[in-house]
Amino acid sequence: MTDGAILASEYWRRMNTNRWALAGELFAPQFELIWPQSGEVISTLGNFVAINENCPAKGAWAFTVHRLIGSGRQAVSETLVSDGSVEAVAVSFFECADDKISRITEYWPDPFPAPEWRSRWVETMAD
Repeated sequence: MTDGAILASEYWRRMNTNRWALAGELFAPQFELIWPQSGEVISTLGNFVAINENCPAKGAWAFTVHRLIGSGRQAVSETLVSDGSVEAVAVSFFECADDKISRITEYWPDPFPAPEWRSRWVETMAD
């Protein structure tokens, strides 16, 4: 039985090795990685590896999973991604079948300053 949470956890473990093809071994033959914000779809292991190998970075990439929730064939993770200089958060929705990852839909939200007009109703998170 496919367990999306186990597959997502293993995916991030393998991504931490910076061996992109190793992570891609978890992909189904008809895999898709979708980035809705930029309108891009990665649909081959070769392209997945090439994008990760050619991504500008100051050092090795590190992936720290802050939250991973899964049920059955689906999982979602909140992951801090960093090259030691730049940090970003990825929110990734995993769809799995036959013990493989068939689709990841991934959002890369940019941080933004809280608007002043809300300040009397909220608390700000500490750095």
